[in-house]
Amino acid sequence: MPSSSNHHLTLAIAVDLPEEECAFIHEREPRVKVVPTGHLARPRRYNSDWVGDPDFTRSESEERRYREILESADAVMGVPDDSPETLAALVRANPKLRWVHTMAAGGGAQVKAAKLSADELARVTFTTSAGVHGGTLAEFAIFGLLAGAQDLRRLERNQRAHAWPTIRVHPRHLDEMRVLVLGLGGIGKAVASRLKAFNAEVWGTSRSGRDVDNVDRIVPLSQLHGALGKVDAVVVTLPGTDETRHMLNRDAFAAMKKGTILANVGRGSVIDEESLLDALDNGTVDFAALDVVEREPLPDESPLWDHERVLISPHSAALSSQEGRRIAALVARNATALLDDEPLANVVDTLNFY
Repeated sequence: MPSSSNHHLTLAIAVDLPEEECAFIHEREPRVKVVPTGHLARPRRYNSDWVGDPDFTRSESEERRYREILESADAVMGVPDDSPETLAALVRANPKLRWVHTMAAGGGAQVKAAKLSADELARVTFTTSAGVHGGTLAEFAIFGLLAGAQDLRRLERNQRAHAWPTIRVHPRHLDEMRVLVLGLGGIGKAVASRLKAFNAEVWGTSRSGRDVDNVDRIVPLSQLHGALGKVDAVVVTLPGTDETRHMLNRDAFAAMKKGTILANVGRGSVIDEESLLDALDNGTVDFAALDVVEREPLPDESPLWDHERVLISPHSAALSSQEGRRIAALVARNATALLDDEPLANVVDTLNFY
């Protein structure tokens, strides 16, 4: 879009974004005309629910009006009805559409599922909310590492039994650990900064190989298995792509030191869960804190539910009462960049879709 101080951008809001966040975008970038879809959007079931109520329905006239708003906009915030198919239909019905912002950090998966043509992917820029959740996810990762290091399950057992052991067990400490962060994007960098606050030694994987603040060593992915045998804990922050699928597989777990602590705040597909269960049972993995799993919701029959050394979080670690405001601020910054013909942040890589 050509640069012009007088140019305006019509931004349709496809999700149930509160009025104050809509107003906030316009306040940050007055050249943006924000058009909420209001009661036509799927209503939120809880704060930060950008998927919306899946049982929500519209009348024919409401559906027509909802689509008219989206199809007349230059840009859209949110994937309509959380549906890749609806996203694809929108792109094809709106030739003036230039930008879509996905509410999820991993919105690239929805863009991939939309199966857009090369021309459509070239015409419309897609961005994600990556980085907005960095701090909250990093806190869960640290919580998971501390739970494993302090042997949370033993403390819980003793408390339930009213037991005060006379023989003490030494906990582990983060300042004595070497921690490998798989993925040094926004979340990985936030994890690294917090690990450094605990005086841990931090290693990290990066495709670029460039130095990253708070990371003591960059590990090329070709050397991953060698690194896994030299670290005490692993934090996964990677997106779910074909390249990362089952990166932590049977061979990767076999390369790990006994007693490794694992936390996953990236995508569940990075870990082969059958291999993880074997690693938990043979002591390779001492504790696993999982905010994400391969299949969500986690099936009732999954052994992960009842495993003594597993902590399950229902993909909720990213949630924050401030999430809507943070995403709105990111959208406003990107709107300014688009209007001024500058690069946007968090653009989806349409080759790897993250």
